[in-house]
Amino acid sequence: MDPPRLYLFIRRVVGWIVTHLFRVTVSGLENVPWFDPAFIIPFFPERPLIYTMAKRETVFNRAWKRRLLPLIGVFPISPNKGELDEQGLRTVYQVLDRGGVLLIFPEGRYSRGRALRPLKNGVGYFALQAGVPVSPVAVAGTDSLWPFKRIEVSIGPPIQPDLPAWWEVSRRVTGMVERVRTAITAALSRRRG
Repeated sequence: MDPPRLYLFIRRVVGWIVTHLFRVTVSGLENVPWFDPAFIIPFFPERPLIYTMAKRETVFNRAWKRRLLPLIGVFPISPNKGELDEQGLRTVYQVLDRGGVLLIFPEGRYSRGRALRPLKNGVGYFALQAGVPVSPVAVAGTDSLWPFKRIEVSIGPPIQPDLPAWWEVSRRVTGMVERVRTAITAALSRRRG
């Protein structure tokens, strides 16, 4: 699936601003199997579109944001007091199932300062359940920005998930169940038609 034109336009504008306003060094691009957004996305291939999840309460808090952000690959996710956001999770797995790339902030929010905050378990669950690698990316120097400041983006080698033995069987079972559902749906439509 090709990225929308608005995504490509904004990506190129942000890329131009970042590379002309800051002294960005990127190391580890050879570790990207296809994978702070303004300092990560412009240095990766334009295709496929890189999706980003963002907290519904803070990022999608205005009508214009709710209209614009989905057009550039940002979708809301909002866990609430330990409860999962079912629609957000469905979106994550749909993106990964289509072979898409998902930018996740494993700390659960932007970091302030230099210290790495505790990581959330979601990134591990997504990788294991979807059977996809994780490319760790570190961005340093964005805690306070001014023109021509040095920003460093470092990309580590992909971390392959250690899939459980039941994973392949589970995937095949899911495929079989889906084929049964499709057959039943088709039979019901023929009967009504």
